[in-house]
Amino acid sequence: MLRFIVRRLLLLIPILLGLSILVFAWIRALPGSVATSQLGERATPALVKQINHQYGLDKPLLVQYWDYLKSLLSGNLGTSISSFRPVTYELEHRFPATVELALGAMIFAIALGIPLGFWAAKKYGSFFDQTSLVASLLGISIPIFVLGIVLKYIFAVRLHWLPSIGREDITAMRSHPTNFYVLDAIIRADPGALWDAIKHLILPSIALGSIPLAIVMRITRASVLDVQHEDYVRTARAKGLPPGQVDRRHVLRNALLPISTIIGLQTGLLLSGAVLTETVFDWPGVGSWLTTAISNRDYPVLQGGILFLAIVFVLVNLVVDISYAIINPRIRLS
Repeated sequence: MLRFIVRRLLLLIPILLGLSILVFAWIRALPGSVATSQLGERATPALVKQINHQYGLDKPLLVQYWDYLKSLLSGNLGTSISSFRPVTYELEHRFPATVELALGAMIFAIALGIPLGFWAAKKYGSFFDQTSLVASLLGISIPIFVLGIVLKYIFAVRLHWLPSIGREDITAMRSHPTNFYVLDAIIRADPGALWDAIKHLILPSIALGSIPLAIVMRITRASVLDVQHEDYVRTARAKGLPPGQVDRRHVLRNALLPISTIIGLQTGLLLSGAVLTETVFDWPGVGSWLTTAISNRDYPVLQGGILFLAIVFVLVNLVVDISYAIINPRIRLS
């Protein structure tokens, strides 16, 4: 197991190196430039030249890339051209918001998707099964921004049950040492702050979790249908084991392998930033941050942010691979 983890972590080095080259080349290939983005109509050849020299953009591309690698090796992801703050500072304040949103969406998807998929498989061919298939198709098909606007209109505008934007009440004057609002409220033992953070998290989590919910439900249904007709399941039933024990120990546990794979992939994708959801609900996460950086041609933010998210995605997949041996002891990682 340890050898497997070390090998996967070592593979992260060439992956990040190749990704850094691709990101560096892609950003420089974007139309426009930092100078024209900052100066707008005031862009004159002299001012453009001055800004390019200020940020080292007048150097040869190989020199720029080497300077970038040296800054990465020193742990410096650069400074934002737009906000003039270090990229690490921006990540410290924005990534926790994305983590909370992603975890909220996945909790919503897993809590509903696995039970619904399991019972759809157990009731194969019934009205409940057909209804769940239709609902999963709708969940995948409805655009997130449409669902988000509908949820805001119903629960925020019409019913006034839940807030529509932000992470907490705009009048709140609370400190957030970890930048995880839910965790900070728990640490301070402040139920008012906890409920405020959860209220702001509900609608964006439902909107973002609609597609993972549909996918998890369909994968669970298909996996349970495959497993429940295996020989070891029929043997367990023939031995007289209670149906609940058969479903729990033999059916669901063996069906969890493909489910855990899709959960890991979806979690990694959500941690990479949910641009539409963060835009609709004015959620200050990584997705909206990177989108703004593309418009501003903010090279340090794009390079540092994308590399950071790549590391997160690889680590999430590593955790998924390790979970295989925990879910099913017959699988050994070497």
